[in-house]
Amino acid sequence: MNITVILCTFNRCLGLHNALDSVVAQVLPDSVTWEVIVVDNNSSDQTLATAQGYCRRYPGRIRYIFEPQQGLSRARNAGIRDARGEIIAFIDDDVIAEPTWLHNLTASLQDVKWAGAGGRILPPVDFQPPHWLTLGGEMDLGGPLALFDLGDVPSELKRAPYGTNMAFRKNMFEKYGYFRVDLGRCGNSLLSGEDTDFGNRLMAAAEHLRYEPSAVVHHPVPKERLSKKYFRSWWFDFGRTRIIERDGRPAIFGIPREYISIVNLAWHLLPVRILQWLLTLKQKPRFYKKCQVWLTVGEMVQNYRRGLSSESVVR
Repeated sequence: MNITVILCTFNRCLGLHNALDSVVAQVLPDSVTWEVIVVDNNSSDQTLATAQGYCRRYPGRIRYIFEPQQGLSRARNAGIRDARGEIIAFIDDDVIAEPTWLHNLTASLQDVKWAGAGGRILPPVDFQPPHWLTLGGEMDLGGPLALFDLGDVPSELKRAPYGTNMAFRKNMFEKYGYFRVDLGRCGNSLLSGEDTDFGNRLMAAAEHLRYEPSAVVHHPVPKERLSKKYFRSWWFDFGRTRIIERDGRPAIFGIPREYISIVNLAWHLLPVRILQWLLTLKQKPRFYKKCQVWLTVGEMVQNYRRGLSSESVVR
């Protein structure tokens, strides 16, 4: 088997068929063998019936597995363990892939130079961002909408790709481990980052990741995400994620290193970011700087939580 596509899903039976229809319609050379694994992450709706219908219609192409432990990372890891392909591609259950998505995303991975690849994640063609939202450029706020667009030119990635449009050679998971289960969406939590954490691990180990702009999926933008409150919450949890990703460091003179980080953030970075936010008049850059404040507060909160854990271990 050349390629395995892993699609994890949770209680989205009504829209799941849109994603699956776009995946089974992929155009690949006849010489390429590939499969799709639908990982049901403990859904309570009609996901099982929907997935089984596709398994019957596409025998040998689509397989279904059930992962009872809640969490996107656990679901993806279950799919990896069951995958037969030498290359593993990931896609979400609410996106639409263009017909050449899979071929364009994985073609470069035949060259062992590339450990993985990430493609473009675009909004629907009729999407109109709010007047306060910046997409692209240095003040990009597309993260909460899972949008990823680095332009039209293929290149080596300097930042990790997003989970709804990425692929890796399977031996990368054997070499560097699977997705971290303390990260990734689980229930109502906005904690994420298991995908970018894995990509960052590879790049830190001098592995090469490719940006492939011709591998395109279209990601819906739910109305409930187009609020400033959602963005503030997402950036707060992103700050927490950044601290969780870091390995714990030894205490200094018995003081947990996390408490020292809180002091540095509170006295140096946070006041600067608050001042930048308050002094910025234009709406888009002002909201971007406000999100940076929430990111910093999230980092402080997670440092505090980790510091408490360090104290309990010492005691």
